[in-house]
Amino acid sequence: MSTTEYASAVAAVKTMESSLLTRSDIEQFINAPTLSELRMLLDSRTGGETLEDVWKMLSGYAPDCAELKILLYRNDFHNLKAVLKAMLSGRDPSNYYIRPSNVSLETIKEAYASKSADSLPVYMRAAAEEAYEIATRTLDGQLSDSLIDSAALTAMQQSADETGNDFIIKYAQLTTVCADIKTAYRCSVMHKSNQFMETAVCGSRELDKASLIRAALAGTESLFSFLNNTPYAEAAELLKNTPAQFEKWFDDVITEHAESARMQAFGAEPLMAYYIAKEAEIKNIRIISICRESGTDRDTITERMRKLYV
Repeated sequence: MSTTEYASAVAAVKTMESSLLTRSDIEQFINAPTLSELRMLLDSRTGGETLEDVWKMLSGYAPDCAELKILLYRNDFHNLKAVLKAMLSGRDPSNYYIRPSNVSLETIKEAYASKSADSLPVYMRAAAEEAYEIATRTLDGQLSDSLIDSAALTAMQQSADETGNDFIIKYAQLTTVCADIKTAYRCSVMHKSNQFMETAVCGSRELDKASLIRAALAGTESLFSFLNNTPYAEAAELLKNTPAQFEKWFDDVITEHAESARMQAFGAEPLMAYYIAKEAEIKNIRIISICRESGTDRDTITERMRKLYV
């Protein structure tokens, strides 16, 4: 990728950054006197923008930016799970399909209907075939799901390494490590076998797979003890408290990583950073809306807010 590639797209994104939500906006939403006033504020300030809208905008400015696709890998693999489950249960997969995605619902449906993964991107083919084999042979939907989730992380790391871009590689590494920690914790709590964990945990350069599994097999305290001797000790402490705190920490770490690309004038990094910023923004809006509807107090809502890009 040349240093000047996507320069016009980056310039457009830099202009749009001024419209991102601020801390003042978030406080105004949280403190809206009524639900109806909250909805009016949200509509006037955001216009109901979705991540699909953001993706279409970025794709319009930089249609040949292949590096952006890694942002949607986890959606692609979620949709793979959705279609497989729907096919086996006789349900409509469109109800579970997440947008935006790199791969259309029809493409995934056709792949399973024809029992051929050739129409899928290379990074999805092996996972699609293996998950189908597990789901139909063992009827173990949880193992099938875990295989697909792990395959998504593997695909992210491989694609990131192929770019040679430090920002993208770090994004894939952070996403993988945080997902692996959460998976290892759940497996430990549920007393999953070594065989299951071998499928469910992806592994990365920053967090050795074998060591993580060995710690998780010995129980949650062993897992936390292992994590305390890694760069992710803070994450382990938060996970000890509640998974929700860990999820917030992960989202904030990703946003902080996005900020490292904020001053760049060229390349894919500022485009990716803007998408990540909008992802956090839309998540905050969803949290506020759900919490206000359920009567959650304002202090608790404030604690749950994700870090803003601006």
